Amino acid sequence: MVTTIVLLRWDLRLSDNPALFEASKKGAVIPVFLYTKDLFPRSIGGAKKWWLHRALESFSGELKRRYNVDLVIRIGESTLEELEKLVFETKVSGIFFNKNYDPLTKNLEERIIEHFTKKGLDVRSFKSFLLHEPEELRTDEGRPYIVFTPFWKKFQVECVVPKPLGIPERIVKSNVNVSSRNLEELKLLPTIKWYDEMEKCWNVSETGAFERLKYFLDNAVDSYKDLRDRPDLDNTSMLSPYLAAGMISPRQIWHAVIERYDGKLTEGAYAFLRELGWREFSYHILYHNPSLVDANLRKEFDKFPWCWDRDEGFWKWTKGLTGIPIIDAGMRQLWRIGWMHNRVRMIVASWLTKNMLKHWKLGEEWFWDTLVDADIANNVQGWQWTAGCGADAAPYFRIFNPVSQGRKFDPNGEYVKKWVPELRSLPPEYVHAPWEAPEMVLRSVGFELGKDYPLPMLPLEESRKRALDAFQQLGKSRERLL
Repeated sequence: MVTTIVLLRWDLRLSDNPALFEASKKGAVIPVFLYTKDLFPRSIGGAKKWWLHRALESFSGELKRRYNVDLVIRIGESTLEELEKLVFETKVSGIFFNKNYDPLTKNLEERIIEHFTKKGLDVRSFKSFLLHEPEELRTDEGRPYIVFTPFWKKFQVECVVPKPLGIPERIVKSNVNVSSRNLEELKLLPTIKWYDEMEKCWNVSETGAFERLKYFLDNAVDSYKDLRDRPDLDNTSMLSPYLAAGMISPRQIWHAVIERYDGKLTEGAYAFLRELGWREFSYHILYHNPSLVDANLRKEFDKFPWCWDRDEGFWKWTKGLTGIPIIDAGMRQLWRIGWMHNRVRMIVASWLTKNMLKHWKLGEEWFWDTLVDADIANNVQGWQWTAGCGADAAPYFRIFNPVSQGRKFDPNGEYVKKWVPELRSLPPEYVHAPWEAPEMVLRSVGFELGKDYPLPMLPLEESRKRALDAFQQLGKSRERLL
């Protein structure tokens, strides 16, 4: 019987899994998860490790329940070496996997195809992680895109999103006994159980992904355009962790929206699909600029006076102790559930890179460690966009005022009060700026600023002016060079 290894990574789902689907039609299947250093060259953050543990737990359980097939787990240094061992042990005739677009592993996937094809195996990679292939879309001049709007226009004209596949009717178990490591041996869960609140917040399973999609489509998508920036409301999809781990595919989401409206999208539904377009754009940019993981896309920012110190101010930012309520709420939400509302992500990133003048890479690394939806393209693109040094970047003079942003998008202070309970006693008009409250008001609710909640770590206007001066100086330096 023909037997195929299906190499899994960020595609832990049974439905719309092309590698698994096609392998199941050929004969027996050996699903394999390799935890190797070259397949995971950037160490996964703590929150994503917890998610990955639960995702593997769920996926392997479904494989066993539906098909009586075991997920093979191996640990090692080299992916090629581990695959060599598996091929020798099992005498398989092929290796199938779904293509990833991480620039750190792109060459590895190419080497897998070349190496095992030469050995006579049927080696295939399949498309499912993105809606488009990054090399397919080009400007009229034949160059990759660096601005979102024309990219999105071209995408809508030229890209046809394939309909998702169902789950395999049957997966035949190989009759070869393959040695496997226990999930616990991956040591993805920390010794201290700090993830209790994440356990309560997330249903880490393929079923959980579709439940969340259904909830969003039933309750929030039509108002998404108007309310997506409100962190106090449950009006975003919260599908990003499932997408990042491959527990749902982007084309499953795309077609669920299209079919719901029979192609006649509401403004909310269109705005949501546009956000999937941003994910595509982020990978398009990273694919064509792989150094973006560590380097500024706009090279003039190499001279920008960002600070790299992880000093007391930086740690106050990470812990949600800046004295700026909307920022502290966001950072505490991130720490407790591994996720933060997108509007608040922009606010906290602007504060770090502009008001505090910290290098965007410090924030990107913190998000990488604490987000359950940590995704290399979205994370890097988001931070460079906010810092002003990336593709289609926010202009340098756009420095989010966290107080006005809080009042606009969390008008009653409910989001802040949820994550910063010290401020619950304050009247709504002072929640976003407790230092503006008259002393009489503070005393009446038994609140002492500087004791019950810290004073702002930086003066808002002064730090904004300092950032503007630095950006303007950078512009002058560029003009002199030109």
